[in-house]
Amino acid sequence: MAKVLELEQVYKAYRFGFIPKKKQILKGVSFYVNEGEIFGYLGPNGAGKTTTIKCILNLIFPDAGRITIFGEDSLKPKARQRVGFLPENPYFYDYLTGREFLTFYADLLGLHGQSKIEKIAYLLRLVGMERAADLQLRKYSRGMLQRIGLAQALLNDPALVILDEPMGGLDPIGRKEFRDIIVNLKKEGKTVFLSSHILQDIEMICDRVAIILAGEIINQGYLGDLISEKVLYTEVTIAGLPAAEFNHLGESVSTSGNRVLLKVYEESKIDQVISLVQQKKGKIISLMPRTETLEDIFVNMVKNQ
Repeated sequence: MAKVLELEQVYKAYRFGFIPKKKQILKGVSFYVNEGEIFGYLGPNGAGKTTTIKCILNLIFPDAGRITIFGEDSLKPKARQRVGFLPENPYFYDYLTGREFLTFYADLLGLHGQSKIEKIAYLLRLVGMERAADLQLRKYSRGMLQRIGLAQALLNDPALVILDEPMGGLDPIGRKEFRDIIVNLKKEGKTVFLSSHILQDIEMICDRVAIILAGEIINQGYLGDLISEKVLYTEVTIAGLPAAEFNHLGESVSTSGNRVLLKVYEESKIDQVISLVQQKKGKIISLMPRTETLEDIFVNMVKNQ
């Protein structure tokens, strides 16, 4: 499988303060992104995610290491011709409408005539901004700006799409729609590099992930290899019985009205919970095994650093 993006031992430091002191931001970052996959770049704020992306795009230059895009050195303009980028905090000419904004960038890319009009119409439809296309950007919400920014990043029909915290400012429906768009990009054969600290989004759509903490990659690989299928505990929601009835069988997490949420850590005790509920004329609302998640892995790694 071809490697679309590869970083080898990338270092980057900045100088801060009145009397400048050097601080290492990236400490030998190495990973690769395969063609046609959604790659998640996960880390807390300040871990080095955006600095990594700026190095990839030559917005800043690494102090050491090697970065290749489509097999070419990232310093060559040719390597970046097939890249689309949505930054975390993009700048917009807010007196333009959404359609005018896309038209401006389409002109910069050399798109002309009917093909330009059709491309802009397609992208507005793709990101759900058809109705707001002729509204000035200054009147857009943050979520709307993220959508129009994604449309701009796709104008050149990129083979590699780099998204830096793209879900910021989106409501739950907007996040789902954004995830669907990203999945569709993969179906079209594009490669997506997705930087985020929203663990749920990464886990739902990414094929492989790399976790960065304090400038170092602390784990990476396929989600299926990182996340264990072992059942940690079983969540049982019970109605009609007090929590005290189950103290000897599990941990009562919360109660709401006449319902109890119980964590049962021993598999052998699940049948006992069911039998007790039946004897006491209660009702089991749900019974859900809880396996390890990306959030569990991430939190444990952060704690152990």
